[in-house]
Amino acid sequence: MSIEQLNIESEIKSVVVSAQGLTKASERVAVIGGGLAGSMIALLLVQHGYVVDLYERRIDPRKDKLASGRSINLGLSKRGIQALKQVGLYEEAISRTVKMTGRVLHLPNGSEKYQPYGKNDNEILHSIDRNELNRLLLERAEESEALQLHFEHRFVNFDKANRILHFDFNGQEITTKADWVVGADGAFSAVRREMQKGERAAYNQEFLEWGYKELNLSASTDGKSRIELTALHIWPAIEGLIVSHPNLDGSHTLTLFLPFEGQESFAKIRKTEQAEAYFKQQFPSLKPWLNEILENWESHSVGSLITTRTDQWAYEDWVVLVGDACHAQYPFYGQGMNSAFEDCCLLIEKLQKYASKNQAFKAFEQQRKPHTDALAELSKLNFLELREKVRSPIFIAKKKLDLLLHRLFPKVWLPLYSMIAHTTIPYNEARKRARRQETIMNGFVGSVLVLIASCIFVNLL
Repeated sequence: MSIEQLNIESEIKSVVVSAQGLTKASERVAVIGGGLAGSMIALLLVQHGYVVDLYERRIDPRKDKLASGRSINLGLSKRGIQALKQVGLYEEAISRTVKMTGRVLHLPNGSEKYQPYGKNDNEILHSIDRNELNRLLLERAEESEALQLHFEHRFVNFDKANRILHFDFNGQEITTKADWVVGADGAFSAVRREMQKGERAAYNQEFLEWGYKELNLSASTDGKSRIELTALHIWPAIEGLIVSHPNLDGSHTLTLFLPFEGQESFAKIRKTEQAEAYFKQQFPSLKPWLNEILENWESHSVGSLITTRTDQWAYEDWVVLVGDACHAQYPFYGQGMNSAFEDCCLLIEKLQKYASKNQAFKAFEQQRKPHTDALAELSKLNFLELREKVRSPIFIAKKKLDLLLHRLFPKVWLPLYSMIAHTTIPYNEARKRARRQETIMNGFVGSVLVLIASCIFVNLL
């Protein structure tokens, strides 16, 4: 083939053949998993000229609001907002959220303490229903001619050598091909399992010894919230924890975290009467609404919490993982969805930078993995903070000092939570910076205590 023929062929491939701006050379990508990460990466890929087939094992969640099976509300923060802006859904998403300006601690003695998230009105979180956000993303996906949605398609396996994918559609085997594949099918990813078969890949999963149960506190008869609406609410106990997110209708989604086994655990608290006695003892401020909160106690299932890590996020130039499929973490930093969306944006960035997908996938993993590993550790530590430390006067005083230093020196002093939730500073960088600041703060507090002790000693002489 002559150089002239090559040039002509290249020009032909660049001709626009649809209103979407697609070309005959557009690659067909199979995205497996139609949850938040899958629908986000699908939208981003279409934006950048790819043709996408999105496969989801569930029925269309827009038709069945119970299809997801997961109802933990999400705290939308800076990282997630950036991705929503990229796909043009920021305004629509925000209109479906409730602002959370801080968190309210409900202590066992009945007192409450409010802790603002930041120093100004921009440093807030937005509470949004997970299923509602998923439906919004899928609605936008359906608008694109370059994106096909395939519900009730359970991924079975693929042939890596011949690059063929196999699905089960209501008992019928479906076989298809794709130029490459994105695995966005969650913590128990079937794509990851198949991708790593026969490979030297390490995989680790760690279940928390605690589980969770979803409960609900509806709005009052006049539609008003029974507790402060614009805040995250936390009820810490010695062997228990409740976290509550507000909803647009004035109700609150309460998530109770308890050990699976032990004296005060899901194993022991099975009956509604047992739950009522436990709540009255540990969470007295909820007494007025216990009948409603515990109405369906026995029918609500207990969910598990898992952290996963793997050292292989891609296979050659054909498969790459995003979101929980490559790094699930406990929900206690509220970054699961935010970090997954950030994954998607970074993957697109690498695909634009590198001509070779093999290089792009490697660069994506190398840059991202240290930060998602750090997030997993931070999420575990934040569980201990929410469960135990928030009741400590010393911890509360240090938090106030941390926020004061942030207000005095906003450009040089950032609390860890602010870095995670209100900036896009990479997670590991935020962790390192927070450690340096903690060393400085501890030194300052120690010096003040020594000075006070010295003054007392001098006065005693």
